[in-house]
Amino acid sequence: MFRVIDHPLAADLLTVLRDRHTEPPEFRETAERLGYLLVAEALTDMPLDEVEIETPLEHTTGHRLHRPVVAVAVLRAGLGLLESVLTLVPDAAIGFAGVQRDEDTAQPVEYYTKFPTLVDARVLILEPMLATGGSLSWAVGKVKENGARDITAVCVVASPEGVARMQLDHPDVRIVAATLDRELNDRFYITPGLGDMGDRLFGTI
Repeated sequence: MFRVIDHPLAADLLTVLRDRHTEPPEFRETAERLGYLLVAEALTDMPLDEVEIETPLEHTTGHRLHRPVVAVAVLRAGLGLLESVLTLVPDAAIGFAGVQRDEDTAQPVEYYTKFPTLVDARVLILEPMLATGGSLSWAVGKVKENGARDITAVCVVASPEGVARMQLDHPDVRIVAATLDRELNDRFYITPGLGDMGDRLFGTI
């Protein structure tokens, strides 16, 4: 299931991220703010448990998330959405999936993974750029190997090619994105896109 969030704030924030003149400090802040909308959308269908509480005035029934949340940041770009998860879900556990793209083949090359317990958790895979789908598909495969079954990918920009790859490889995984862009160019970058998100977050070239 692929879903693009439809919200004026998301459109406004995405425009700031796309602008080549946006410097890293503003880029990081904007990515975090957009992340709040994406993470909230990714948890829209989260089951709830009823709990009995006391307000300052009376007894009432409230709700808490039915299962724990685990955020897995795909390095480096996924770090740009991590604070958004921790602000909204402070007790979320954090995992990391280190993968880099081979610039000649566009295939993922693993260099690091570290996960908390994933069984019975809602796992949010933070992969801002869904381009070829190789990195996200690899990350989903890794968390599934470690027991994850309830998985949502949180993306900023997606390409039709990447979405198609995920629907083929992992049709059970939900994907939430701020936009579906036109296509990949001959270097496998999303167009119109926003460039290399990791580089723009951290001011590297």
